[in-house]
Amino acid sequence: MNHHVATCRAELVAVLTTLQSGTPEVLTVQNGACLPAGALETEHSSLQRGVRHWVEELTGFRLGHVEQLYTFGDSVPAETERLVRISYMALTRDSGDQAGWRGWYQYFPWEDRRTEGSVALLKTIERALLEWAAHEEERLDRCRVTFGLNGESWNDEAVLERYELLWEAGLVQESPYCSAGLGERPMLWDHRRILATAMSRLRAKIRYTPVVFELVPEEFTLLQLQQAMEALSGRLMHKQNFRRLVQNQDLVSETDRYESGVQGRPARLYRFRKDNSENCYLTGAKLPLGTFS
Repeated sequence: MNHHVATCRAELVAVLTTLQSGTPEVLTVQNGACLPAGALETEHSSLQRGVRHWVEELTGFRLGHVEQLYTFGDSVPAETERLVRISYMALTRDSGDQAGWRGWYQYFPWEDRRTEGSVALLKTIERALLEWAAHEEERLDRCRVTFGLNGESWNDEAVLERYELLWEAGLVQESPYCSAGLGERPMLWDHRRILATAMSRLRAKIRYTPVVFELVPEEFTLLQLQQAMEALSGRLMHKQNFRRLVQNQDLVSETDRYESGVQGRPARLYRFRKDNSENCYLTGAKLPLGTFS
């Protein structure tokens, strides 16, 4: 009797995020269809050091924060090999001259709730989900909780849960049940699922860690900081409450410099106070949001 012994191949997948002109962008390859990925090498003393070196070699960027996300497993069609994708999230201030940057919200347009257009898209999704769920109470409950329907609150961090629900309902292009999609950009394999995982993780981390300061310039205005938080969370924030929250925690210190090249009165520039970073709680669960929240 012949037994086929399955082999395992490991691959690193990097979700490299930057902020450009107030838009969160991710580095992609193959015309936006994939995230950068490559074979796992064993020459590095740790996976994290390996992925940092690999991404910096690949892109020429100097990375800030790097952390492991999840490990995803796929069977290869030959059924004698299993592909394990070890995913990492990395941040950089510098987008360089790379042509592969794509906005987060090209892949997940329903996650950006800052415009009137998002309201129309979410209404379309709500109708489609309710039709899919029909009279199945368990499905209806999942739709209500995941997409904040019928008075449920919208959880910024549930990016992956929303994507998986839309996949199951046949509303995203990777789903085998999909007929049209929602006007979003698809990805090959499970790369959009990996991107959703990174977005969920980063949205969680900006609430209780100072990671957002790795995406804004070293010197920034308070408005630039607020806009970075809004772009990453996909939500509008109350200007005065946000400023009060930041300043009351002593997270930033004033410089004696002001922004340049602007019309009207220039705003003061600030710097992040690393010595006070343990007390970071930036967005706050009860922070008032803007009109299209």
